[in-house]
Amino acid sequence: MNYDAAHALAKQIKESEEVREYQRLKEIVEESETTRALIKEYKRLQMAVQMAAMSGSQLPSEEMSRFQQISSLLYAGTDTSQYLMAEMRLQQSLADIYNIIAKASGITLELPGIE
Repeated sequence: MNYDAAHALAKQIKESEEVREYQRLKEIVEESETTRALIKEYKRLQMAVQMAAMSGSQLPSEEMSRFQQISSLLYAGTDTSQYLMAEMRLQQSLADIYNIIAKASGITLELPGIE
């Protein structure tokens, strides 16, 4: 196994425009304690929504309503919406890289509802 190649890939990822933009926006949104707390709650609720969907259930209506309210609030702000979009792009890039590596090793990632 060539770990040098893995370290080189990690360095390229760290120096990528996607990571630099994500870090820049993260610093901006984390300046506000309120924004930090809202993003943390948004991510908690987002995970709960995803887990419920994967298990075939639904979140209680109060939590779903809270998720929608926080989502609307965060995506209405320029900095927070740009941050969340940058985070999604970075996560997608990392997932793509993982899939390329997994495919090369013969590992398949099979999750319910994900093709």
